[in-house]
Amino acid sequence: MNKPGQTSETRTPHGVRATSRPLWAVAGLPAVLVAAIVLVLAALYTGVGSEQALGDPGALVRWGLPAAKLVHHVAMSTTIAALVFAATIIPRSTRPRRAGPGEKGTDGGNEHPAFAAVMNLAAGAAMVWTLAAAAVMVLSFFDLAGVPISTDPTTTNLLYSYIMTISTGQAWAWMVVIAAVTASLAFAVRSPFMVGATAVFSLAGVLPMSLIGHAAGGDDHWGAVNAIGLHLVGVSLWFGGIVVLALLASKLSGEAPGRFAGRKPLLAGVVLSRFSVLAAVCIVLVTGSGVVSAMIRMDSWSQLTTPYGMLILAKTAGTLALGFLGLMHRRRIIPALLAGKLSATRAAWRVVGVEALVMGAVMALATVLARTAPPLPEVAPQLPSPARLLTGYELPPELVGGSWFSVWRMDWLWIAIIVFLLVTYVRFVVAVRRRGDSWPVIRAVAWAVGLIALFYITSGAPAVYGQVLFSMHMVDHMALTMVAPLFLVLGAPVTLALKALPSRTDGTRGPREWILAVVNSKYSAFITHPLFAAANFAGSIIIFYNTDLFSFAMRAHVGHELMNVHFLLTGYLFALSMIGIDPIPRRAPYPLRLVILLATMSFHAFYGVSLMGSTSLIQADWFGNMGRPWGAPALEDQRTGAAAMWGIGEVPTLMLALGVMVSWNRDDAKEAKRKDRAADRDNDAELEAYNQMFAQYKKHDQEIDRRVR
Repeated sequence: MNKPGQTSETRTPHGVRATSRPLWAVAGLPAVLVAAIVLVLAALYTGVGSEQALGDPGALVRWGLPAAKLVHHVAMSTTIAALVFAATIIPRSTRPRRAGPGEKGTDGGNEHPAFAAVMNLAAGAAMVWTLAAAAVMVLSFFDLAGVPISTDPTTTNLLYSYIMTISTGQAWAWMVVIAAVTASLAFAVRSPFMVGATAVFSLAGVLPMSLIGHAAGGDDHWGAVNAIGLHLVGVSLWFGGIVVLALLASKLSGEAPGRFAGRKPLLAGVVLSRFSVLAAVCIVLVTGSGVVSAMIRMDSWSQLTTPYGMLILAKTAGTLALGFLGLMHRRRIIPALLAGKLSATRAAWRVVGVEALVMGAVMALATVLARTAPPLPEVAPQLPSPARLLTGYELPPELVGGSWFSVWRMDWLWIAIIVFLLVTYVRFVVAVRRRGDSWPVIRAVAWAVGLIALFYITSGAPAVYGQVLFSMHMVDHMALTMVAPLFLVLGAPVTLALKALPSRTDGTRGPREWILAVVNSKYSAFITHPLFAAANFAGSIIIFYNTDLFSFAMRAHVGHELMNVHFLLTGYLFALSMIGIDPIPRRAPYPLRLVILLATMSFHAFYGVSLMGSTSLIQADWFGNMGRPWGAPALEDQRTGAAAMWGIGEVPTLMLALGVMVSWNRDDAKEAKRKDRAADRDNDAELEAYNQMFAQYKKHDQEIDRRVR
C-alpha cells in the first residue's frame, strides 16, 4: 500500500513502469499559471489593461475580456482536437474487428476507455467553450461601448441591438450557437460517421473569429480573413492536441488494440505517432499563416520594435520552439515508446510537460495580440471609391493583354489547399514507387497542371477582375468548373491515395478508412450518379446567376469561398462521372455519357445565347455601380461574358467527349483481349457452346418440319 502523498506504479506488458499520477496536475496547472502571468505582463506592456482616457469600461471588463478570450480559445481548441482524436486517432473498441458479410458493426468487446474519455472531454470542453463565448460576447459589448457592466434596461437594450445588428456581436452570437450545438452533439453521438461529422462541424467555430479578427480589418480584408482562419485551424488542432494528450495520458498506458506484425506497441506510442503527423502539418500552417498576417498588418522591418511587433516576435519564437520540441519528440521519444522502452505517462510528461508551458504562453500572447493596435492603421479612406465601397478594394487597372499575367491578389486559403494537395500527391507517388509499384507520370503531370490552373483561377486576373467585370467573373466561373477539374480528375487522386495509404487494424478511421467510407456511402452514390452530376453541373448556372446566391457570393467573403468550392466540386464530380478512373458507386454506360455531354453542351449554348440577347443587367447594383472609367458598359460586358461562357464551355466538353470515346475504345479492347485469353484457356468453349446452341435450334426446327410433313 502506498503512503499518503505517494503515487502508485504499475508494470505494463512491456515491463516499463507507468505511474498513475495525473498529468494534468503536473503539467496543466503550471501551464495555466504561466499563461496567466504572460497574459498580465503582455497586457501591461501593450497597455491593453490600462485605464482608458475616454469611455473606460472599468477594470472588470479590461481584464475580464482577455481572460475570457483566453479561456474561450483554450476550450475551443480542446473541443476541436478531442473530436478529431475521437474520429481519427483513438480506437473505439477494446477488440476491433473487420465486419463480415451482412454485418453492420466493426467493433467487438467494450468501448475503449480512451475513446470514452476523449468524448467526455469534448463534451465538457464544449460546455466551457459555450459559456466563455457568451462571456466574451457580453464583455466585448461593454468594451466597445466604453461603459461599466450594468443591468440598466437601456444598456440591456443596447446589448440586444449589438448582438442582432453589429457584426462583432453577431459573430460572437453565432459562436455561442456553434459551441452549444457542438456540446450537444458531443454528448449524444458515438457512431464513427457522426463523430467525424461533429468534428468537422466544430471547425465552423473558426469562421466567426476569422471574420472579426484584428487582421480582418486590414487593407487586404479577404487575404487577412483567410490567413487568420488558417492560423486558427492550425492552432486549434495543435494546441488542443497537446491538451488532449495531457488529459488522456493515464488512459493510454495499455497496449494498442488490433493486429500488428510484431509485439503490440503501447497505445500511447501509436497515438503520439499519429498526432505528430497532424502537428507537423499544423506547424507549417501556423507559421505560414502567421507570416502572412504579419505582412498584411506591417509594411516595414522597423515596425517590429513596436509593442505589436514585439508580441509578433515573441509569439514567433514560441512557435518555433514548439516546432523544435515536436521534432525532437518525433525522433527520440516516440520510437522509444513504440519499442516499449518508455512508459506512457513518462513519455507524455516529456512530450506535454514543456510544450504545455510554452503553448500556454503563446496562447496568452495571441490573446493580447488580438487586442493590440497594429502599426498600419485600419481606417478606410474618407472618400472611398465606388469599387472600394462595394468590393473592399480599389479598382484594378484597365484590363489589357498584359493584365492577364501581371495582376494578382493572393487567396491564401486556396494557396494553402493547393500546396497541401501538391505535397501530399508527391508523397503518395514516392510511397507507391518505393514499394515497387508504378504510377503513370502523365497522371502526376495532369494533377500538377490542374493545381496550377486552380491557383491562377483563384488568385490571378480572373479572380481580381471577376469582382468588377461580369465577363471576367464568367471566365473565372467556367474555368473553375470545366478547366481545373478536368486535369484534377485525370490525376486520379483517390486511386493513388488508396494505393499509398496504409490500412489500420485497430478500429480507428485513418485517411484511407475515411476515403473508403465516403466513397461507399449513400451520399456519394447520390452526388456521383451521372444524372445528378449532369443536372447539378448544368442547373447550378441558372440557379446561381438568377437568385440572390450571386449577390451573396459577390458581397460576402464566405459566399465567395463557398461559390469557389461548389463550382470546383460540381465540375470535378461531372468530369469524374465521365472520364475518371477513381472508384465511385455507379457509372453510366458510354453511350449515355455521350448523350449527357451533348445535352450539357446544348444547355450551355442555349443559356449563353439567351443571356447574350438579354436587355436586363444581372446584379445591376453591383456591376452597374462600379465606377469604371475604362472598359465596355456593364450590359455590353455582360453579353461578352455570355459569349465567353458559351465558348469556354464547348472546348472542355469536346475534350470530355474525346476522353469518353478513348476510354470506350480501351475498354472494348480490354474486353476483347479478355475473351481471347479465355478462349485460349478453354479452347474457345464459349464459341463452341454458342455454335452448339444454334445447332440445337436447327435440329429442333428440322424435327418440327419433319412432323408437319
